[in-house]
Amino acid sequence: MKTVPLSGYTDTISGRPGHKIEFKVSSESKLDYKARLYRSINADPNPSLGGLNETECDHIFKPITVKSHIQKFFPGSYGKTLDPIQFRAKNSIKFSCRFFPTLIKNKQCLISLLGSTLGITEKGNVNFTHLEKTIELPHILSERKWYEVEGEVSINGELKINLAELKHLKRRFHSKVEVPFTRDYDVNDNVLIAARKEGETIKDYFNGKIENPSIEVDQKIIAIWNLAEGMKTTSVPCEISSPLELINYPTRAVTSSDWDGSEMNWNHNLKHYAAIHFHEDDIYDFNWNTDFTFEIPKEMESGIYVMRLTCEDHEDAIPFFVCPAKGTRTSKLCILVSTFTYSIYGNHARPDYSSSWQKKITEWSAYPNNPAEFKEYGLSTYNYHSDGSGICHSSTNRPLFNMRPGYLTFGEAKCSGLRHFQADSHLISWFHAKNIPYDIITDNELDTEGLDAIKGYAAVTTGTHPEYHTSNTLDALMEYRNTGGSLNYLGGNGFYWRIARQAENPDILEIRRAEDGIRAWASEPGEYHNSFDGKYGGLWRRNGRPPQQLVGVGFTAQGTFVGMPFKRTNFENDLNWVFDGVEETIIGDFGYSGNGAAGFELDRVDTLLDEGHDIKILAQSFDTQNDFMLVPEEQLTHLTNVSGGPEDDIRRADMVYFNVEGGGSVFSVGSITFCGCLPWNKFENNISRILLNVLSKQLGKEAL
Repeated sequence: MKTVPLSGYTDTISGRPGHKIEFKVSSESKLDYKARLYRSINADPNPSLGGLNETECDHIFKPITVKSHIQKFFPGSYGKTLDPIQFRAKNSIKFSCRFFPTLIKNKQCLISLLGSTLGITEKGNVNFTHLEKTIELPHILSERKWYEVEGEVSINGELKINLAELKHLKRRFHSKVEVPFTRDYDVNDNVLIAARKEGETIKDYFNGKIENPSIEVDQKIIAIWNLAEGMKTTSVPCEISSPLELINYPTRAVTSSDWDGSEMNWNHNLKHYAAIHFHEDDIYDFNWNTDFTFEIPKEMESGIYVMRLTCEDHEDAIPFFVCPAKGTRTSKLCILVSTFTYSIYGNHARPDYSSSWQKKITEWSAYPNNPAEFKEYGLSTYNYHSDGSGICHSSTNRPLFNMRPGYLTFGEAKCSGLRHFQADSHLISWFHAKNIPYDIITDNELDTEGLDAIKGYAAVTTGTHPEYHTSNTLDALMEYRNTGGSLNYLGGNGFYWRIARQAENPDILEIRRAEDGIRAWASEPGEYHNSFDGKYGGLWRRNGRPPQQLVGVGFTAQGTFVGMPFKRTNFENDLNWVFDGVEETIIGDFGYSGNGAAGFELDRVDTLLDEGHDIKILAQSFDTQNDFMLVPEEQLTHLTNVSGGPEDDIRRADMVYFNVEGGGSVFSVGSITFCGCLPWNKFENNISRILLNVLSKQLGKEAL
């Protein structure tokens, strides 16, 4: 397994004063490593910006030296009984299950218990092993077909295996051999589903779905698991034996062998969803031990911090976010950090990654490790499992390489080539350059505390890409806006996908990519409802809550990482304040993200989807070079789209402003690359001035 010599993560990526943050580190060096705290101001390594900007915080956290040790992690999901299964077999032992293989390559296990294993060979034959005696069927399995298999050993000296294709029941296969059977065969061990144990090592992980695993002793069922039970949890109950603990979060709420398309919602017919999809590369929580802790002191300013680790020539920088004390506000402005989106994209291995990027990474002293080269650390929900199924779970309980200061998303871009955490630092550095105080609140606080997390702030500002949300976060933002708050949406493709949090470990997120939207993979038919909360997944637009309802604009077009300028379109006297000090009509024809203020992913107004507010379009940017394509939910046929007009008219970004009842207001920029303009020309430019004008009105000039 290819590993990084020095890496780590925290048990939580945000906290308030008094909260202890645990740092979990693996160092392969024989020397001690050092940990030192910094405040992150700019995470863009671009030399033209001066590179990374961090301030040391030795007065908050005295640097420490920690003994190096290697912490291992173990990809692969499986089920394990919480307690050992105990029995004395006098006549026979039988294992059985239904299964749906999705990748036939290495040895794989369906059910294992002590010396008995029901499995699949490298070539795709099913086999049954008992006390080192093995029987194997010559029939080669096909991927993505349902089978039922039984393996039995009996007192009459027979080792038998039966296999049936469930869609073609006439296709049945049998085999048996004579073997010695030990009378009074005693067992006291844990059952494993989808893997087996050899010594202290778990191996032979199964790729695919398993349904209805059972064990029969002396013609009596001693263990059987309905894998539809306990759907929202990480365990499967068993009425007659030990429950199964699910390791590494295999995918639940998937169709099983009886599914016939008559029911698309697992809540309504559990019989059709009585399977679990296991993967050899499932890994979302490393479960590392804690190396050291940091208790956030009362006097610590709200902001973005990194714990920098150094050992020999190796470095890591673990980010975390400090929020103000609960119920307090230290400024009039709140920055909402999109940690759910960071997590969902965590360890995104881009298909266009090339080792040639390392030349630029070295020249810029950028972060060197790329998920494409370290796939064992678990990939993002924008990637696929090894069996070709989409990854639908993610978390921050592991090292996330693309959430590091200096990480380059686009290594060959003719700009900084940043997204997410690093791109959002363009906004953070702008606040510092303009001496505008702010508080940090993350998606976690917004989800768990609701409106209370942001209530009382004069303005709340997003970053560049607040794409993933729960119903709680959307509710809180809508209520904030409707009760007098000023909401600034400074990105593109925001409020797009619905996600769910796992109740037992809320750091684990789930996404179902149902039916529509720009998506890296598509959920299988019948698998559009989350297992974590039972709700219909997919786009918020398909859940009746399009982003236009909240912020006036919504995702309309996506292109390559290029940017275009905006053109001012509104000259109404009552909105001239937005452009105070801006003489140009063409604005944002520059920037560190795509070289323009309107780029990569664009949002526009759609009166059919908004709430009927008097939305004022301030400026627009049209795709005149055909660099962008409509998102699927906008396209109807090769000739028509949902607007009813020419496609050229809706491949655009709209910068808008509107007021809502209750005194609230919304300013939306309609582009993911907008904030990349802010640092341009030492933070003095027309995009910078527009944002300063908006915040001046919302916060009051005395607050700036």
